[in-house]
Amino acid sequence: MFDYTVETSKSVEEAVKSLEENLKEKQFGVLWQFDVKETLESKGLDYEKPFMILEVCNPKEAQKVLTANQKVGYMLPCKMVVYEDDQDGKTKIGMPKPTELINMVGDDSINDIAKDIENRLIEAIEQSK
Repeated sequence: MFDYTVETSKSVEEAVKSLEENLKEKQFGVLWQFDVKETLESKGLDYEKPFMILEVCNPKEAQKVLTANQKVGYMLPCKMVVYEDDQDGKTKIGMPKPTELINMVGDDSINDIAKDIENRLIEAIEQSK
């Protein structure tokens, strides 16, 4: 699977707040929050379910991977999503796995960095459930 996704009993708003706090403990900051529902509605388009995209970054890790291979910049910052699932109405928290994204670059020298980042982001997601 290219993604890591979990289900939570929290609302989208509660899950976003919890995720932000847990990311901060892992030294990741939220650079930007994109409220998809609100943005689409402001353009006159209907979208019924809450869907938030968070762009997160750890500057030290970004510097490390960009120094190793600038093509990683195509994947920065890391994306995380919190949304109400169309299928079951449950709140989901997820992300594309950094290890899967790094595979597209084809540079084995940065796999360990990606795995470490992925593990820390997974921990933040798990703590946010």
